[in-house]
Amino acid sequence: MLQTVEHETRPRPAWSIVWLHGLGADGNDFAPIVPELVRDGWPGIRFVFPHAKVRPVTINGGVPMRAWYDIVSLQIDQRADETGVRDSIREVEALISRERDRGVPAERTILAGFSQGGAIALAAGLRREAGLAGVVALSTYLPLANATKDESTAAGRKTPVFMAHGSQDPVVPQALGLRSRDALQGLGVGVEWHSYPMPHSVCAEEVRDLGDWLTRRFAGET
Repeated sequence: MLQTVEHETRPRPAWSIVWLHGLGADGNDFAPIVPELVRDGWPGIRFVFPHAKVRPVTINGGVPMRAWYDIVSLQIDQRADETGVRDSIREVEALISRERDRGVPAERTILAGFSQGGAIALAAGLRREAGLAGVVALSTYLPLANATKDESTAAGRKTPVFMAHGSQDPVVPQALGLRSRDALQGLGVGVEWHSYPMPHSVCAEEVRDLGDWLTRRFAGET
């Protein structure tokens, strides 16, 4: 089981948000977003911020760092190491199962991620037999896109997705995010898309829009 940083907004939370960080960061990276995101009237939430495994990253000269998968190519749509992606999907599944064991079922669990973490969130969410309440994919893209059509499940395709991207992103070009959005919509996935004039980062307007989307999830809207 991956180590995690956790924050509960109230005792005995009814919901969980498992949030995956980007390349080279760790679970502490997005923990400060909790007070900016959480709103009055929301149910109790357990935020779970896992630390990815440390692994060598090829395009960074093989330097070990926390990563959800190796980046093996400078070509953005061919960069994901399939073995690493599938390994991380299993790690995330274990975390979601632990939330179930702690009293929060999949239908009240949100899987979120930024950059590499968002790629894993999309890949894992689409392949689940028990659908999640939602998937949040920030500044990211869909990995293993060619395999997704055959490996996605009915429950995964019914899971609502929030995607957001910076129009000035030099790390994951917005064009790839748009291509991934279109691929998801082609599978019948309901995607809410947002674009912001920012680089590879998160902005206040994005946090606000995500809060609106989460509010609808908590209310049971599809």
